[in-house]
Amino acid sequence: MNKTILITGGAGFIGSHVVREFVKKYPTYRVVNLDALTYAGNLENLKDIQDYPNYTFVKADIANVEAVNQIFTTFKPDGVIHLAAESHVDRSIVNPSAFVMTNVVGTVNLLNAAKELWRGREKDKRFHHVSTDEVYGALGNIGLFTEDTKYDPHSPYSASKAASDHFVRAYYDTYGLPVVLTNCSNNYGPNHFPEKLIPLCIHNILNNKALPIYGDGKYTRDWLFVIDHAKAIDLVFHKGKEGDSYNIGGFNEWQNIDLVNELCKQLDEKLNRPVGTANRLITFVKDRPGHDLRYAIDATKINQELGYKPSVTFEEGLSITIDWFLNNKEWLNNVTSGAYQKYYEEQYRA
Repeated sequence: MNKTILITGGAGFIGSHVVREFVKKYPTYRVVNLDALTYAGNLENLKDIQDYPNYTFVKADIANVEAVNQIFTTFKPDGVIHLAAESHVDRSIVNPSAFVMTNVVGTVNLLNAAKELWRGREKDKRFHHVSTDEVYGALGNIGLFTEDTKYDPHSPYSASKAASDHFVRAYYDTYGLPVVLTNCSNNYGPNHFPEKLIPLCIHNILNNKALPIYGDGKYTRDWLFVIDHAKAIDLVFHKGKEGDSYNIGGFNEWQNIDLVNELCKQLDEKLNRPVGTANRLITFVKDRPGHDLRYAIDATKINQELGYKPSVTFEEGLSITIDWFLNNKEWLNNVTSGAYQKYYEEQYRA
């Protein structure tokens, strides 16, 4: 193996797709997947690659400084792709301290470990920090987030991610740590944990449950197919300019209510029933605190400098996503029942 790449949060939704991209595309890389396996970490996401010779899984919490240091001592990674994070805004409102520990303290633990390991030999090393467009705050009806947009986080989640972004840049400026950063829009696709809007609606439609829509449903997001995101991370990790940030988006915007209507239409068609059947489940619910009206990414920089562009339209990606959930009902049932959390014990029993 000519390089060791440490990917944090690699059993989560986005992380599992990044791990799969690197394990399959780069057989000479040793890919070490570090994940705490909290509620959203699911090793069933990686069953297809778990026996690859260049793949290693390590269960650990990045907030545990001793565990992080031991992993860097043992594996001596040449690169880090940092995806581990508490990411659900609603949960951050209930328990902001957990977001500080993982997203801020955990990031600093990784930065310190990389700084010490790579001291004096930073060439050909890279720390890729993966972040969110929510650090920029909210947009009005017009405009796009660029890499130069001023940070203005509005939730405990986005504040914790903004803090971690600033620490990464500070380590580049202060210590010369070779870093790149990416800020992405809302991801969707296979393996998505069903607390998020699209998988939640798919699950609820299949089980004839209400489809909860915050406020008037006019909150607007740019949607990014997760497999496209994984490929973009690959591009930035290998070709991005050291010290730079890149926004990754899907080049499209959807209001929540329009998205759910499209999802309902596609599911009704795939289930061979009258269009409009699923729409009857739409239920408008009380808005959450600090809910930003609109996010929209300007991904011009990564497109022009690195050649990135989405491989599918949103409608095409949504169709692929729905098909995946329809063909993987056991995965969905295991997640919603909590059975997926037993997979680690069964797979890695001594």
